[in-house]
Amino acid sequence: MKKNLVDIITLGCSKNLVDSEHLLRQFEALGYRVRHDAGRPDGEVVIVNTCGFIGDAKEESIDTILQLADLRKRGRIGRLYVMGCLSERYLKELETEIPEVDRYYGKFNYTDILTDLGREYRADLRLERTLTTPPHYAYVKISEGCNRTCSYCAIPLITGRHRSRPMDDIEQEVRLLAGRGVKEFQLIAQDLSYYGLDLYKSLKLADLLQRLADIPGVEWLRLHYAYPAHFPWDVLRVMRERDNVCRYLDIALQHISDHMLQLMRRNITKAETYDLLRRIREEVPGIHLRTTLLLGHPGETEQDVDEAEQFVRDIRFERLGAFAFSNEEGTYAYEHYTDDIPPEVKEARVARIMGVQQDISLETNQAKIGRQMRVIIDRVDGDYYVGRTEFDSPEVDPEVLIPVGTEGVRVGEFYQATITGAADFELYAR
Repeated sequence: MKKNLVDIITLGCSKNLVDSEHLLRQFEALGYRVRHDAGRPDGEVVIVNTCGFIGDAKEESIDTILQLADLRKRGRIGRLYVMGCLSERYLKELETEIPEVDRYYGKFNYTDILTDLGREYRADLRLERTLTTPPHYAYVKISEGCNRTCSYCAIPLITGRHRSRPMDDIEQEVRLLAGRGVKEFQLIAQDLSYYGLDLYKSLKLADLLQRLADIPGVEWLRLHYAYPAHFPWDVLRVMRERDNVCRYLDIALQHISDHMLQLMRRNITKAETYDLLRRIREEVPGIHLRTTLLLGHPGETEQDVDEAEQFVRDIRFERLGAFAFSNEEGTYAYEHYTDDIPPEVKEARVARIMGVQQDISLETNQAKIGRQMRVIIDRVDGDYYVGRTEFDSPEVDPEVLIPVGTEGVRVGEFYQATITGAADFELYAR
């Protein structure tokens, strides 16, 4: 165990990562050495920021807590704290089942860790973070919570109702980060579409985008997790008019058949979904759409899966992920439906959709061969500089590979690159 060292381990999504970065900054300001996602945590304080979204994520969180609890018993680490979505949702159960943890915190009271260590939270640093990403990009959380009532989703049970951050706060944070050399910003939320409705009584995502796009040093702004119902249409105008707002939209659609959209309580129809996507593509030529589809939800028939496959073929999403239904306690589906589709059938349906998408991804990438594209370089990996275009979000989208021998290339900088080759989920360039 190393004195004056704080290890923070983050599981789950980028929204959790932002919370961890805020906490890292607080500890750093108090004079602690800090590490994030160390291979062998051995700090005086170890904190696990957990995910509680679906079964696999919960299992990973519990396994991590158990491993660290064992290290705690053997004296290899000091105090062990758990925060985040899993402990927000299952606080009492975790306290009973894994008592070796010094204390559990939820998703919103994690700064109490500082108080419990006899230290004081620095309110003057509330907008500052110690970045765990490469220094040229960052995630910016613009709201918390969700007002939607989708049948399968546990997020509202964990995060509560939608709460927007004030625009002034977000603008100030982005200015601070841009001043430190951050060039690319991923705007994230459980539901971007509703941004501003609670604070300003109208949808304000477009206004926020315009304010952030005006900040010196902001090269790319990218949108993650819009909701299709009550879509904020004026965002498309800003995306079209502002060069530093990426022509990229992550909009989770989940299904397409009217039968499934109704069972999932999505508040949108098949026809409305097709119209939405047609209008987005018309208003922002060249936009790349990312979506997710959920297969194996209770009540799903083979005809529903046929419609989903045809939907993928019709729209030809540039980015798509498919996932199997997980029956989460407390959700509408858990209380009102029977999870009667066998796991192997769910996985076969996922594989079927992803097989179609793989071909579309390859064709989409091949269409870029010969084009000049602006690329930011994230890292060096073996024989290649690894970068991304405006159509690629970190961690989840295709990457651009440029031979290391290229003279003068630096990580964190933008370059014009000519695409020379394509694979399913990679581009090659010079």
